[in-house]
Amino acid sequence: MAFGRSALIRADVPVVITLPKGSQGLGRDGVAERLGEMMVTLFTEPSNKQNSQRWTTREIRLREFFEDADLQGDPGTWNRIVSNFRNSPADVNAILGFDAEKLFDYRRAMNAANLWISHRGVFTQSHFDELENFNIALEGRKRFVLAPPGFWEYYPRSLKQGFGDKSQVFDFDDVDWARYPKLASKLAQRRELILEPGEMLYLPLGWWHQAESLDEMNINMNFWLRDPKIFRRPYVLGVAIYTAVFRKLKGVYNYEPAEAAS
Repeated sequence: MAFGRSALIRADVPVVITLPKGSQGLGRDGVAERLGEMMVTLFTEPSNKQNSQRWTTREIRLREFFEDADLQGDPGTWNRIVSNFRNSPADVNAILGFDAEKLFDYRRAMNAANLWISHRGVFTQSHFDELENFNIALEGRKRFVLAPPGFWEYYPRSLKQGFGDKSQVFDFDDVDWARYPKLASKLAQRRELILEPGEMLYLPLGWWHQAESLDEMNINMNFWLRDPKIFRRPYVLGVAIYTAVFRKLKGVYNYEPAEAAS
């Protein structure tokens, strides 16, 4: 499988892979039972696809997200939790139902094993990642819109405000073509998919994307892996360095590994 991972990264094209049956992991109840006391980061923002403000964050225990109906039922707010728990490989494997470390080598510096949980409607605005992304759906479906690498064609937001990896066009389904004409050539190559439980999306670094949770509860694991490919996309490297410095200076959440959960 190491060859398979390396081959995917070299191919540099998004692909959805159906995982073997039996790789379903613990499910929602099992995740809550095993990791309920783990501290996670709660992202909160207005339920508005055109929201221009940065989300707010606070630390909570995972069980609070499952138990507090307000975190899943407020129509004016989107809430999602994330935790990079790469330092708890036994928990990562239990949640997924297979040995993820052999597949992804996620414990290297800068890599990550993230648990994401969100409710219906939560929307992630268009952006790119500076790391190779392997996203596994465990519960619920997510709709992704993907578009190929590029920079100025996507009208990046202010680099000085730490938004260089995000587009001024927040939603690729709602584009003002008079204001953003250069985007047309890129979105002519867009790909759209719905990631189902038991499937994994490989998304190369530098590819633009947005995502929307479609079901009452969505649980995903994603692995971010560094790769030398970033040197072939200098705009990705430049934005990554600047954003890391910005987050450090401003105290913005930076996906650092959580303490071991067990």
